[in-house]
Amino acid sequence: MSFSLPDFRRKWSCRGYMSAGAAMVTAALGLSLVLAERAEARKYAAPLDIFGLGTPRPRTKVHSARIPLPKPRTEEAPQATNEAAPEAEGKPSADKPSANKAAEAAPPPEKQLSACRLALTEEIAVAPSIPDIRGPGACGGEDLVRLEAIVLPDKRKVAVKPAAILRCTMASAIADWVRKDMVPLAASLGSTISDLDNFDSFECRGRNRIAGATLSEHGKANALDVRAIKLANGRSIGLTDRGMPRDVRERVLHSVCARFSTVLGPGSDWYHEDHIHLDLAQRRNDYRICQWNVWDPLPQVAPLLPAGRPEEAPPREVAARPEAKDGAKDGADDEPAQKSPAPADKSAADGTKAEPHKPATKKRR
Repeated sequence: MSFSLPDFRRKWSCRGYMSAGAAMVTAALGLSLVLAERAEARKYAAPLDIFGLGTPRPRTKVHSARIPLPKPRTEEAPQATNEAAPEAEGKPSADKPSANKAAEAAPPPEKQLSACRLALTEEIAVAPSIPDIRGPGACGGEDLVRLEAIVLPDKRKVAVKPAAILRCTMASAIADWVRKDMVPLAASLGSTISDLDNFDSFECRGRNRIAGATLSEHGKANALDVRAIKLANGRSIGLTDRGMPRDVRERVLHSVCARFSTVLGPGSDWYHEDHIHLDLAQRRNDYRICQWNVWDPLPQVAPLLPAGRPEEAPPREVAARPEAKDGAKDGADDEPAQKSPAPADKSAADGTKAEPHKPATKKRR
């Protein structure tokens, strides 16, 4: 039996047409089944209805629920009265808040006063409390006061000019220093204290006003700069004044170094040559800094111009000549020269002609 491609083509030439016909028959049967089951699809939704040929499933009937009504009021029940109406009128309704509801609300609890604030009474200082300061970074602080005056034991007031914003502990230390140390010092000078010169107190800045430096104690309201203490008699005790007696400035130095943890004055740096810096900075092991040199008065500077020329001195032109200098040394030889005209006078008396007088000159050797 021989097999060749031409024979195959001749024998099976209509195979492709038969396959296409079979596919068309299959599609027709499937379509007829879909149309036949369409009515049934109205009742039940097709699970694989991708193209939406089937109709949606009809909804079931909604049965209304029966809401129970309240039972009628019995005859033996008491009738409602309007006695509660006046009471309800006085009470604010929940829907309409009363106007004074905010006033009736409980006020916030007051901040508890510190021990320092309780101890710093009006008998010690005029220092009203101020709100806490929250500045940039770590600036500011809590328990702050505005120190306006210090009350002395005899009820006189020492004004702080201008008023200083300080922490309560720092203000209390300043008040104790003035009351216990500076009052006896002023009494030894024959007067009393009237003012305290405040150069600087609270200021949010770095140390020595250098940008980027560590926050100063002034930025924490924990420092005060003092320039002078003024007395009632008009005198001023300049703490850095070299003209003040040295013992007075040394007494101030010893008093502040015993009370404050930091004391900076002349000799510490170039920023404290005209005032004294005081603060209560906390350091490890209670380390203290006391840098204040009590300078002596400046020496007397010689005058720039020479003293005035005495009246009996010869003119400068004459004094500069060498002959004048030699004549000053040989003053005895000038006397005979001044008496030399005597023979000439004698010849004039004899009738002879006198020759003109020539000044005597010293011969060089």
